[in-house]
Amino acid sequence: MATNARSQVLDTLATRRSKAAKAARATAMPRTLISNVQRNSRRGRIIYRAILALTIVLFTLIFIGPIYFLFTDGLKGTQEFITPPPTLYPHHPYPGTYQQAWDRLDLARLMWNTVYYAFGALALQLLFDVSAAYALSKLRPVLGNVVLFLMLATLMIPVTVLVVPQYVTVANLPILNVNLIGTPEAIWLPSVANAFNIYLLKRFFDSIPQDYIDAAEVDGASRLLILWRIVLPISRPILGVVSIFSLVAVWKDFLWPLLVEFGYTPTRETLNVGIFQGIQGIPPNILMAASAIAAVPTIVFFLIFQRNIMAGLTAGGIRGLFRPQPPLPETQP
Repeated sequence: MATNARSQVLDTLATRRSKAAKAARATAMPRTLISNVQRNSRRGRIIYRAILALTIVLFTLIFIGPIYFLFTDGLKGTQEFITPPPTLYPHHPYPGTYQQAWDRLDLARLMWNTVYYAFGALALQLLFDVSAAYALSKLRPVLGNVVLFLMLATLMIPVTVLVVPQYVTVANLPILNVNLIGTPEAIWLPSVANAFNIYLLKRFFDSIPQDYIDAAEVDGASRLLILWRIVLPISRPILGVVSIFSLVAVWKDFLWPLLVEFGYTPTRETLNVGIFQGIQGIPPNILMAASAIAAVPTIVFFLIFQRNIMAGLTAGGIRGLFRPQPPLPETQP
């Protein structure tokens, strides 16, 4: 009896020690450079808040500073703009500089040309990228994974390396032997096959339940009808993200429109190329004002759609980010 009682006591003590050890590990503080006790002290809170405020101010100046000088330099007169050292703010503001930039560079026409190119590239990109992503995700062709891997491998190639092959291609389009230099198609076609957008679309299409597709096939729907009536309505969030990326990419592009449009069709130049063309014979403060006007649409666009843009940046790394929600069950009366 004594032996059994002793064994029970030892088992009880061992159990308590095990629970205490687990509790201690669960409540143990992580190893950091500064302990929670030091950080929660008065001196620690002051130092922590000071470092945090300094970091925020520093990064704000780094990112907002160029935008600030972009808009304030457009308000300076020509003499103040070119006189060293540069001033932090315009001592004698000239708001009329922006009006001169709008009139002398014909920014309204340049903006319309850029919008035309942007939405044309968007239409073609959605047409081909959605088709490619749908085929890779739902149709599952032979060697589909190999094709996807090769497309993703192109993301490792620097954009500047592809400039010469793209130029040679649009200068003499294979099979058709057509020269597209100086035409809108020269800007649209290189932006069509976007591996990153195809990957985003495929990841979203993969998250669509296969039951929806099977039910539509049982009802006699074709592959194209399934894409149009089921897949695309569910995929509105990712289609919005891809559209944002496509529009912004064409709007801010400079090198490629400069190569295929500059000097060929002056009336169809993009906004960035038109401002570049105005370097000769136009004061620098007016060019700075024109650059500020050109930046306004993208800034407003980002402020409106920043949630969608940030969601698209993390769509490839977080599984199920755009996973469609299942329909709610119907309540019986």
